[in-house]
Amino acid sequence: MSAFVLVHGAWHGGWCWDKVVARLEAMGHSAVAPDMPGHGEDKAPIEGVTLDHIVKRVCDTIDAADEKVVLVGHSYGGAMITQAAEQRADRIKSLAYVTAFLLDDGQALMDLAQEDGESHLGGQVDFSDDGAIATVKPDALRDCFYGDCSDEDFAFARARLSLEAVAGMRTPMRTSAGKFGRLPRTYVECLRDNAISIAMQRRLHGALPCQRVFTLDTDHSPFFSAPDALAEALGRL
Repeated sequence: MSAFVLVHGAWHGGWCWDKVVARLEAMGHSAVAPDMPGHGEDKAPIEGVTLDHIVKRVCDTIDAADEKVVLVGHSYGGAMITQAAEQRADRIKSLAYVTAFLLDDGQALMDLAQEDGESHLGGQVDFSDDGAIATVKPDALRDCFYGDCSDEDFAFARARLSLEAVAGMRTPMRTSAGKFGRLPRTYVECLRDNAISIAMQRRLHGALPCQRVFTLDTDHSPFFSAPDALAEALGRL
């Protein structure tokens, strides 16, 4: 059995993993899904949140575990777990990227996201006047994130979405072969993702090959649209 730390992506909170946590625990694993600063139940002012603050939250969660963890990141959470893995390589059993940004040393999420010409997010993100805070246009949420989700899950998520600080998305990864680079990696690609296109997902895990790649025929939010299949894939790690 494994200990899972599940890291949410932009605008979300630990709440998005509720169904997967329940399924992993039913399999006999342990699983926690912390809120990143300024998200979910965490009330830190989002304006000041940097990648360092986020990574510290991930590392603190890893440190609280009684054993090495399987560290899972969704979407922007991929960048978070990559940078945390560089700092806590000895405390991590493996890494899993769920339709997530899998970035190499020196790469920043924003740069890769802007190269994804098939993403439906293009033109659907509003920025504050100073460019520090991002929100997704309400009318684009369903198409970009929750295309295969039930109306109930969509309403649940929409009511809980947060503002997102942009600073972390612009921060390049700082990783090494001896730390992040030596950890086993898994990628869960989602064929009908309109936020991170399947072409971009495959570009990412093609550039940094993973020991395992699982394919789900679903949208950007498999924790809602395909929780059984996602938990089954993760449970095999």
